[in-house]
Amino acid sequence: MSWKLNKTVVMVGMMGAGKTAVGKALAQLLGVDFRDSDAEIELAANMSIGEIFTRDGESFFRARESQVIARMLDEAPCVLSTGGGAFMSAANRALITERGVSLWLNADLDLLWSRVKHRDSRPLLKTPNPRATLRGLYEARVPIYAEADLEVRSEPGYSVADMAQHVVRALMQRPDVLEAT
Repeated sequence: MSWKLNKTVVMVGMMGAGKTAVGKALAQLLGVDFRDSDAEIELAANMSIGEIFTRDGESFFRARESQVIARMLDEAPCVLSTGGGAFMSAANRALITERGVSLWLNADLDLLWSRVKHRDSRPLLKTPNPRATLRGLYEARVPIYAEADLEVRSEPGYSVADMAQHVVRALMQRPDVLEAT
């Protein structure tokens, strides 16, 4: 089966939810480009997200993030992975809903922790108790992620390919976003 993607699918959710891995698999399945807002910011700044946070602060980073997301939503429909905090901005949520579709990869705290605990590339988790920090972020962000246009539950036993299939099924509920051709 082939697909016609009419709007950019913006993957939202916590760090470790699978936005990049599932997003890449989804893009391949749909035959569209995969883009990553964090990677675009790093490329433009010629430094890592961690370095941007350290040098310029989170508010500077969030402003750049909003600009990059807006620009990408104006381009050809694709699958766009965003950083875990991107959807916290009401302006970003409104823009995404207006020009694309937000899809929340909803993973529980234990699954997220199992995926991020051995990585040191997460600037927000560079704290004395990273699991408690993750829990705090999770509790603050889940009510906002719940505002996403669509939700797909991430389960520990699902492979990346399984998740991509679940996302396609969710997107099929929105013919304005995805059509089978």
